[in-house]
Amino acid sequence: MTAQPVKKSHPKGLYVLFATEMWERFNFYGMRSILIYFMTQALLFNHESASNLYGSYLSLIYLTPLIGGYIADRYWGNNRSIIVGGIVMALGELTLFFCSTFYHSAPQLASLLLFAGLGMMITGNGFFKPNISSLVGQLYPKDDHRKDAAYTIFYMGINVGGMLGPFVCGYLAQRRNDPADFRWAFLAGGVGMCISVIIQKLFQKKYVVDPDKKMLGTVPANSPKAFGSVAIIIPALMVLAVIMIYLFYLDSIYNYLFYLLTACIVIIPTIIFFDKSLTAAEKKKVAVIFVVCFFVIFFWGAFEQAGASLSFFADEQTQRQVGKFTVPASWFQSLNSAFVVLFAPFFAWFWLKLGSKEPSSPTKMALGLLLLALGYLWIAHGVDNIQPGVKVSMIWLTGMYALHTSGELCLSPIGMSLVNKLSPAKFLSLLMAIWFTANAFGNKLAGVLSSVYPPGVAEIKKAKENGIDLGSILYNHIVPSADQIKQLHNLEIPYTFKTFLGYHINNLYDFFMLFVFMAGTASLILFLVTKKLQRMMQAV
Repeated sequence: MTAQPVKKSHPKGLYVLFATEMWERFNFYGMRSILIYFMTQALLFNHESASNLYGSYLSLIYLTPLIGGYIADRYWGNNRSIIVGGIVMALGELTLFFCSTFYHSAPQLASLLLFAGLGMMITGNGFFKPNISSLVGQLYPKDDHRKDAAYTIFYMGINVGGMLGPFVCGYLAQRRNDPADFRWAFLAGGVGMCISVIIQKLFQKKYVVDPDKKMLGTVPANSPKAFGSVAIIIPALMVLAVIMIYLFYLDSIYNYLFYLLTACIVIIPTIIFFDKSLTAAEKKKVAVIFVVCFFVIFFWGAFEQAGASLSFFADEQTQRQVGKFTVPASWFQSLNSAFVVLFAPFFAWFWLKLGSKEPSSPTKMALGLLLLALGYLWIAHGVDNIQPGVKVSMIWLTGMYALHTSGELCLSPIGMSLVNKLSPAKFLSLLMAIWFTANAFGNKLAGVLSSVYPPGVAEIKKAKENGIDLGSILYNHIVPSADQIKQLHNLEIPYTFKTFLGYHINNLYDFFMLFVFMAGTASLILFLVTKKLQRMMQAV
């Protein structure tokens, strides 16, 4: 028998999914880069409220794939879910366009439109995100060594969009320092989402196929006929309504989201592990997925400061003047994606080059957490002994993002590939959604952590205008008088040092060192359990 040649090239379907995801990420990252600025500069949210809403938004963005993955697996299939999700996200951007059009003339209407737009983005993403990620692995035969490289290439596509989105949307929103310009950024994001949907619709039948050339992502054969497109619309609208009500009212009062995320992490593994059709070896592999997802929470809790506290830092304490041109603060969110585009080919080549010496996936992920900690150590050094209002060189943010990107490439595409390789076929989309649930937990944590960011220039200036030197109170440990405390409360400005789990945050150095300790500790523990996880992964 003649040996079959080893396939080295990737299927064309990978590049279709690459382009679809690239334009969707253009939309998502472009919107994310300006969201915190839109809330604080146009809608006049304070830093703490904006940070918490930002964290809840991103958390729900990664939580709704649980619903979208379930519906795709049992009723709609991947392709229909991707198209519907993309259309809903495009409508969400259009809603935010009108929100930013009426923010000044009709603030109450703008507030309603903000939560409606965010709700649509969250709901649409739930259908889109888990399904397109699942299709990547299905393009290849089982145990194909090209999967890690494929997910890295796919991840590079994500970040081409992630680089262009903040660059275009950030420029449109901040080119004149006029809050009315935010609407053009949201409109640009919506256009990108429409392009994504069109690409997927045109090319999915011909190119998104399995190794036997059968179309992927079709409606499951055993799908109940009663659950067609119309039957899903009502529960989907109910999900959207619940999300809007939560963001509008409950998020700022009750911390239900943490409880919901914890419940998902407990209930879903229980459902899977009690499935009698799974073998002992399959259950061990599923257990590995849940272990690494636990550590991923700490990674994203630190990494996703990019759109929250690090956005405040870029705007308030980074020297952005280059000649006569002032670099828009939102452009710094393009750095991560730009570095991914630069570094991804190297990492894809490097893992293959190592051959038999290639580290296991859990080891790579532990390395990713270590690089994340080093990035925060770098920027902590840059702000050591720096007072509020004193601007530092762009090199500190740039270097931090370079290290964070290296860490991300060791963790995120590797983790997605690991989930795909270890998941039983019947739970593939659901377990991919679990991966995004860990992202959800991490993003909510990111918002909570961003809320303890030390008071910035605007708050200190506001206090000084009212006769209080807040800078001295915070940074020199001066105890304010009773009258000053009362006045600070009336101004809604915190006067005490912020804390997180007993850790006191007196300044930016302390704030960034919090992430050094958190990511560094998680990295060390994951390194220590790597060999145990390897044995579980190899179970037969």
